Amino acid sequence: MRSTFDLKQKLEQMGLAPKKAFGQNFLINTQVIEKIVAAVASKPYVDLLEIGPGLGAITEPLMDVGRTPRLIELDPELIEYWRKRSLQVIDQDALKVDWSALGLREPSLLVSNLPYQISTHIVIDRCFSPRELKWMVLMFQKEVAQRLMAAPHSKEYGLLSVMAQLHFKMSKVADAAPQDFFPAPKVASRVLAFERREVVGLGMPFLKFVKAGFAFRRKFLLKNLKGVVDKAKQEHLLAVLRELGHSEKARAEELTPDDFAALFKRMQ
Repeated sequence: MRSTFDLKQKLEQMGLAPKKAFGQNFLINTQVIEKIVAAVASKPYVDLLEIGPGLGAITEPLMDVGRTPRLIELDPELIEYWRKRSLQVIDQDALKVDWSALGLREPSLLVSNLPYQISTHIVIDRCFSPRELKWMVLMFQKEVAQRLMAAPHSKEYGLLSVMAQLHFKMSKVADAAPQDFFPAPKVASRVLAFERREVVGLGMPFLKFVKAGFAFRRKFLLKNLKGVVDKAKQEHLLAVLRELGHSEKARAEELTPDDFAALFKRMQ
């Protein structure tokens, strides 16, 4: 597998440098790479996607074990590099890809050392992906990973926690220090594995509902939800909240993800 020296040498040979505009911090720690590849290889997927392959820290080891991914890449130089290697490349911003048009077969898996600036958007968007996408193995800034798996009543718990935990089972794969990347970011990172849950009756209106609930964390949930719940249903909202074991003074951070889902469905 690639070492720090090999990566820098390859960049020099290709006349490339990491681009801040694309959030490029190339993974170089072989132990972290091995754990990611093992997590991917353990799943019986049919189709494999990778966002932001870079110079192949994850891509190459996957190919070595017969797991060639389809790539999503925005950097023109890397698009050309991988196409010359005969890999299929979707040359689009990952946030703008029409996932329903990818023709994914069930079950599929997404892997990525995600650019930090798109990581939360990718998770929220994937909550609404076609069900064919069953697994994900993704790298995050450690703080974001903690928010994803945060428990109610904690300061990290919020919209991201509720959405991710309702739509996926999550587990930690590995931690990565700043020196495990080139160039080194200023923060630690964490890799999480996701497995899709069967979710019924939720969609974009639910995202709006939860977002409103956490809009002002110090306000009571009922006040936050006034803008997204019909006035005629607001008394019913309080009744359901009490049925779920919460008072009229409950704040969003007190509700579990399942509480949010039940509350939303009863308001429909």
